[in-house]
Amino acid sequence: MGNEVFGAAGSGAYAEYLTVSEDDAVTQKPTNLTFEQAAAVLFGALSSLVYLRDLGQIKKGYQILVNGASGGLGTYAVQLGKYYGAEVTGVCSKSNVEWVKSMGADRVIDYTTENFTDQDKTYDIIFDTVGKIFYGDCKKSLKDNGRFLMAVAGIPQFLLMFWTSIMSNKKAIGGVAEFSKEDLNFIKELVERGLVQPIIDRHHSLENMVQAHRYVDEGHKKGNVVITVKN
Repeated sequence: MGNEVFGAAGSGAYAEYLTVSEDDAVTQKPTNLTFEQAAAVLFGALSSLVYLRDLGQIKKGYQILVNGASGGLGTYAVQLGKYYGAEVTGVCSKSNVEWVKSMGADRVIDYTTENFTDQDKTYDIIFDTVGKIFYGDCKKSLKDNGRFLMAVAGIPQFLLMFWTSIMSNKKAIGGVAEFSKEDLNFIKELVERGLVQPIIDRHHSLENMVQAHRYVDEGHKKGNVVITVKN
Protein backbone atom coordinates (compact mmCIF):
# COMPACT_ATOMS: atom_id res chain seq x y z
CA MET A 1 0.00 0.00 0.00
CA GLY A 2 1.11 3.53 -0.68
CA ASN A 3 3.57 2.67 -3.49
CA GLU A 4 4.18 5.33 -6.13
CA VAL A 5 3.49 3.60 -9.44
CA PHE A 6 3.20 4.38 -13.13
CA GLY A 7 1.86 2.31 -15.98
CA ALA A 8 0.10 1.96 -19.32
CA ALA A 9 -2.88 -0.21 -18.48
CA GLY A 10 -6.55 0.31 -19.23
CA SER A 11 -8.25 3.50 -20.35
CA GLY A 12 -9.46 6.09 -17.87
CA ALA A 13 -10.51 8.99 -20.14
CA TYR A 14 -8.62 11.36 -17.81
CA ALA A 15 -10.02 9.65 -14.74
CA GLU A 16 -8.29 10.46 -11.48
CA TYR A 17 -8.59 6.85 -10.26
CA LEU A 18 -8.19 3.55 -12.13
CA THR A 19 -8.34 -0.10 -11.09
CA VAL A 20 -5.84 -2.38 -12.83
CA SER A 21 -4.76 -6.01 -12.64
CA GLU A 22 -1.46 -6.95 -11.01
CA ASP A 23 -0.48 -8.48 -14.37
CA ASP A 24 -0.95 -5.21 -16.27
CA ALA A 25 1.91 -2.97 -17.37
CA VAL A 26 2.18 -1.18 -14.03
CA THR A 27 5.25 -0.95 -11.82
CA GLN A 28 6.90 1.33 -9.28
CA LYS A 29 7.62 4.81 -10.57
CA PRO A 30 11.25 5.62 -11.41
CA THR A 31 12.83 7.10 -8.31
CA ASN A 32 14.32 10.04 -10.22
CA LEU A 33 11.09 11.25 -11.86
CA THR A 34 8.06 13.22 -10.76
CA PHE A 35 4.62 11.82 -11.58
CA GLU A 36 4.32 14.24 -14.50
CA GLN A 37 7.70 13.17 -15.90
CA ALA A 38 6.81 9.50 -15.46
CA ALA A 39 3.52 10.00 -17.32
CA ALA A 40 5.45 11.58 -20.21
CA VAL A 41 7.61 8.48 -20.61
CA LEU A 42 4.95 5.82 -20.95
CA PHE A 43 3.35 5.87 -24.39
CA GLY A 44 6.23 7.27 -26.39
CA ALA A 45 9.01 5.17 -24.88
CA LEU A 46 7.05 1.91 -24.77
CA SER A 47 5.72 2.30 -28.31
CA SER A 48 9.14 3.20 -29.71
CA LEU A 49 10.67 0.24 -27.89
CA VAL A 50 8.21 -2.22 -29.41
CA TYR A 51 8.56 -0.73 -32.89
CA LEU A 52 12.35 -0.57 -32.97
CA ARG A 53 13.24 -3.70 -31.01
CA ASP A 54 10.46 -6.09 -32.02
CA LEU A 55 9.14 -4.86 -35.39
CA GLY A 56 12.35 -3.26 -36.63
CA GLN A 57 14.70 -5.83 -35.08
CA ILE A 58 17.22 -3.06 -34.47
CA LYS A 59 20.87 -4.03 -34.09
CA LYS A 60 24.10 -2.27 -33.20
CA GLY A 61 25.46 -0.47 -36.23
CA TYR A 62 22.08 -0.10 -37.94
CA GLN A 63 21.36 3.14 -39.74
CA ILE A 64 17.89 4.36 -38.84
CA LEU A 65 15.81 7.40 -39.75
CA VAL A 66 13.13 8.77 -37.43
CA ASN A 67 10.52 10.94 -39.13
CA GLY A 68 8.90 13.24 -36.58
CA ALA A 69 11.96 13.12 -34.34
CA SER A 70 10.77 15.96 -32.11
CA GLY A 71 7.35 14.45 -31.31
CA GLY A 72 5.97 12.22 -28.59
CA LEU A 73 7.26 8.98 -30.18
CA GLY A 74 10.18 10.40 -32.11
CA THR A 75 11.99 11.83 -29.10
CA TYR A 76 12.13 8.37 -27.52
CA ALA A 77 12.91 6.63 -30.81
CA VAL A 78 16.02 8.79 -31.10
CA GLN A 79 17.12 7.98 -27.54
CA LEU A 80 16.40 4.25 -27.84
CA GLY A 81 18.10 4.10 -31.22
CA LYS A 82 21.27 5.42 -29.62
CA TYR A 83 20.91 2.98 -26.71
CA TYR A 84 20.89 0.08 -29.18
CA GLY A 85 24.01 1.42 -30.89
CA ALA A 86 22.40 2.65 -34.10
CA GLU A 87 23.37 5.66 -36.19
CA VAL A 88 20.29 7.88 -35.91
CA THR A 89 19.07 10.45 -38.41
CA GLY A 90 16.18 12.61 -37.23
CA VAL A 91 13.73 14.51 -39.42
CA CYS A 92 12.00 17.57 -37.96
CA SER A 93 11.39 21.28 -38.57
CA LYS A 94 14.18 23.86 -38.52
CA SER A 95 13.26 25.17 -35.07
CA ASN A 96 13.85 21.73 -33.54
CA VAL A 97 17.05 20.69 -35.32
CA GLU A 98 19.51 21.61 -32.55
CA TRP A 99 17.16 20.26 -29.91
CA VAL A 100 16.94 16.84 -31.61
CA LYS A 101 20.73 16.80 -31.90
CA SER A 102 20.93 17.39 -28.15
CA MET A 103 18.96 14.17 -27.61
CA GLY A 104 21.70 12.21 -29.36
CA ALA A 105 20.78 12.21 -33.06
CA ASP A 106 23.89 11.83 -35.21
CA ARG A 107 22.33 13.78 -38.06
CA VAL A 108 19.19 15.91 -38.37
CA ILE A 109 17.32 16.87 -41.54
CA ASP A 110 15.09 19.94 -41.69
CA TYR A 111 12.14 18.68 -43.73
CA THR A 112 11.20 22.22 -44.78
CA THR A 113 14.40 22.56 -46.83
CA GLU A 114 15.47 18.96 -47.55
CA ASN A 115 13.79 15.70 -48.48
CA PHE A 116 15.66 12.63 -47.27
CA THR A 117 14.28 10.61 -50.20
CA ASP A 118 16.24 12.86 -52.61
CA GLN A 119 19.51 11.87 -50.97
CA ASP A 120 21.67 8.82 -51.69
CA LYS A 121 21.83 7.63 -48.08
CA THR A 122 19.95 4.40 -47.28
CA TYR A 123 18.66 3.05 -43.97
CA ASP A 124 18.03 -0.28 -42.27
CA ILE A 125 14.96 1.22 -40.57
CA ILE A 126 12.76 4.17 -41.49
CA PHE A 127 10.37 4.87 -38.61
CA ASP A 128 7.51 7.21 -39.53
CA THR A 129 6.14 8.24 -36.16
CA VAL A 130 3.59 10.74 -37.51
CA GLY A 131 2.06 9.14 -40.61
CA LYS A 132 3.40 11.77 -43.00
CA ILE A 133 5.40 9.75 -45.52
CA PHE A 134 4.56 6.93 -47.92
CA TYR A 135 6.34 3.65 -48.47
CA GLY A 136 6.47 4.15 -52.24
CA ASP A 137 8.26 7.48 -51.81
CA CYS A 138 10.95 6.19 -49.48
CA LYS A 139 11.38 2.59 -50.71
CA LYS A 140 14.59 3.52 -52.50
CA SER A 141 15.93 4.92 -49.22
CA LEU A 142 15.65 1.49 -47.59
CA LYS A 143 18.50 -0.96 -47.70
CA ASP A 144 17.87 -4.52 -48.86
CA ASN A 145 15.89 -6.25 -46.09
CA GLY A 146 15.15 -2.82 -44.64
CA ARG A 147 11.98 -2.10 -42.68
CA PHE A 148 9.56 0.80 -42.98
CA LEU A 149 7.81 1.15 -39.62
CA MET A 150 4.42 2.90 -39.53
CA ALA A 151 3.10 4.18 -36.22
CA VAL A 152 -0.08 5.36 -37.95
CA ALA A 153 -1.81 2.61 -39.92
CA GLY A 154 -5.23 2.08 -41.48
CA ILE A 155 -6.64 -0.28 -44.10
CA PRO A 156 -4.36 0.94 -46.95
CA GLN A 157 -1.30 0.47 -44.74
CA PHE A 158 -2.36 -3.03 -43.68
CA LEU A 159 -2.79 -3.98 -47.34
CA LEU A 160 0.70 -2.61 -47.98
CA MET A 161 2.05 -4.73 -45.13
CA PHE A 162 0.52 -7.84 -46.67
CA TRP A 163 1.86 -7.04 -50.13
CA THR A 164 5.43 -6.37 -48.97
CA SER A 165 5.38 -9.48 -46.78
CA ILE A 166 5.14 -11.69 -49.86
CA MET A 167 6.47 -9.58 -52.73
CA SER A 168 9.47 -7.63 -51.46
CA ASN A 169 12.57 -7.98 -49.31
CA LYS A 170 11.83 -4.48 -48.04
CA LYS A 171 9.00 -4.69 -45.51
CA ALA A 172 6.33 -2.21 -44.44
CA ILE A 173 5.31 -2.98 -40.86
CA GLY A 174 2.82 -1.40 -38.48
CA GLY A 175 0.11 -2.16 -35.99
CA VAL A 176 -0.82 -1.52 -32.39
CA ALA A 177 2.07 -1.79 -29.93
CA GLU A 178 1.22 -4.01 -26.97
CA PHE A 179 2.89 -3.13 -23.67
CA SER A 180 4.07 -5.57 -21.01
CA LYS A 181 5.22 -5.25 -17.42
CA GLU A 182 8.64 -6.53 -18.50
CA ASP A 183 8.95 -3.75 -21.10
CA LEU A 184 7.86 -1.16 -18.56
CA ASN A 185 10.47 -2.33 -16.07
CA PHE A 186 13.08 -2.21 -18.83
CA ILE A 187 12.19 1.41 -19.65
CA LYS A 188 12.18 2.23 -15.93
CA GLU A 189 15.74 0.90 -15.64
CA LEU A 190 16.90 2.99 -18.61
CA VAL A 191 15.30 6.09 -17.09
CA GLU A 192 16.91 5.52 -13.70
CA ARG A 193 20.28 5.05 -15.40
CA GLY A 194 19.83 8.33 -17.25
CA LEU A 195 19.79 6.65 -20.68
CA VAL A 196 16.24 7.75 -21.47
CA GLN A 197 14.88 11.10 -20.39
CA PRO A 198 11.28 12.37 -20.37
CA ILE A 199 10.50 15.16 -22.79
CA ILE A 200 7.74 17.57 -21.75
CA ASP A 201 6.64 20.52 -23.83
CA ARG A 202 3.80 21.85 -21.65
CA HIS A 203 1.78 21.10 -18.53
CA HIS A 204 -1.99 21.60 -18.40
CA SER A 205 -4.57 21.16 -15.68
CA LEU A 206 -7.71 19.07 -16.11
CA GLU A 207 -9.66 22.31 -16.37
CA ASN A 208 -7.57 23.30 -19.41
CA MET A 209 -8.01 19.99 -21.26
CA VAL A 210 -9.56 21.66 -24.32
CA GLN A 211 -6.56 23.99 -24.71
CA ALA A 212 -4.20 21.02 -24.31
CA HIS A 213 -5.92 19.11 -27.11
CA ARG A 214 -5.96 22.14 -29.37
CA TYR A 215 -2.24 22.63 -28.91
CA VAL A 216 -1.47 18.95 -29.58
CA ASP A 217 -3.71 18.98 -32.68
CA GLU A 218 -1.60 21.77 -34.16
CA GLY A 219 1.12 19.16 -34.63
CA HIS A 220 4.04 21.27 -33.42
CA LYS A 221 4.63 20.05 -29.88
CA LYS A 222 8.07 18.97 -28.72
CA GLY A 223 7.82 15.68 -26.88
CA ASN A 224 4.73 15.41 -24.71
CA VAL A 225 1.95 17.47 -23.20
CA VAL A 226 0.99 16.24 -19.73
CA ILE A 227 -2.04 16.80 -17.55
CA THR A 228 -1.39 17.68 -13.91
CA VAL A 229 -3.99 16.38 -11.43
CA LYS A 230 -4.04 18.42 -8.24
CA ASN A 231 -5.50 17.16 -4.98
